[in-house]
Amino acid sequence: QVVLVESGGGLAQAGGSLRLSCEASGRTFSNYPMGWFRQAPGKEREFVAAISRSGSRTDYADSVKGRFTISRDNAKNTVNLQMNSLKPEDTAVYYCAAASTPYTTYVPIDAGQYNGWGQGTQVTVSS
Repeated sequence: QVVLVESGGGLAQAGGSLRLSCEASGRTFSNYPMGWFRQAPGKEREFVAAISRSGSRTDYADSVKGRFTISRDNAKNTVNLQMNSLKPEDTAVYYCAAASTPYTTYVPIDAGQYNGWGQGTQVTVSS
């Protein structure tokens, strides 16, 4: 059973930056794609970004493309989300997720394709 612990959330001004990190344990990290999702108050959880198990392929939601960058360090069992040019609409609880299937190059973007979730970290962007 994978255990995921996020860190790095907080308060930022519009146009600012934050970096989220997620440390994984409990299974072979490098065998699985990883993702970030977010959930704003009153809204459903939505896909933000995902990365293949080697890090060679990534995918992003249109709303964050060009502003957010996902990366991973398989030696340290960590996945990161660098968030630049933040907007108030980025305010949400951000969740790190581990894919349920060890896809070699496929990057899953559906929450149903993930079976490991962190506890979430709050990101608040003020205008």
